[in-house]
Amino acid sequence: MTSAYSLRQPAAIQAITMGDHQVLLIDDFLQEPDALVDFAVRSSFSRYPGYAERKGYPGIRAVAPDDYSYNITMFLEPVIKQYFGAPVELDIRKSVCAISLTTMQPDELGPLQRTPHFDASTPHHMAALLYLCNEEHGGTAFYRHNSTGLQQITADTREHYLDVYYEEINARRPQRRYYDESDEQFTRLGMIPAKYNRLVLYRGSLLHTAIVNPARSVETDPRAGRLTVNTFYDF
Repeated sequence: MTSAYSLRQPAAIQAITMGDHQVLLIDDFLQEPDALVDFAVRSSFSRYPGYAERKGYPGIRAVAPDDYSYNITMFLEPVIKQYFGAPVELDIRKSVCAISLTTMQPDELGPLQRTPHFDASTPHHMAALLYLCNEEHGGTAFYRHNSTGLQQITADTREHYLDVYYEEINARRPQRRYYDESDEQFTRLGMIPAKYNRLVLYRGSLLHTAIVNPARSVETDPRAGRLTVNTFYDF
């Protein structure tokens, strides 16, 4: 589909190892990324679900353009099946495709927002993150949970992991900050830095977190803040 949000082809896909798993990275993803920033500037943002309860994404969102959503989905379906083993016979199902800005100050974060998380425990849930900001806005890091050794949360491990995780954070509340380096609870396995027009694709079941620079990234201006486009899929 030709539009202001067309993808640059051919795409140079890089496979990055994070612990026992693989993350894909594609730089120079869109032909005209500035057009998507301009769209964000014109958009009306609202708080993510759970914002008031200090759960989930600590920021605001706007619906991404339909043709961006269509283009990225058509491109990623075969990529996900090739690199992540989603069954060929299953159709891709998209849920959220949203332009996002981090707006919550570190001292406002709830306990669950101060540690790594997983998006879903289903086997083929995928997250596609397009950065429309540069390296000063951090990146995305991946972790191993120390006491269970888990890097990925599946249907079989979900209940045990959550039991241990909640016991730990109730016994020792996480610091009021955006999570970053390793500590007693999690070990950082690696980080993909933010880069303008960089797409990162990973399983939503991996333990991960946004690396946020509060001095620069907590901002409601799309041209100045930690602007991303978040798209989620399952099969």
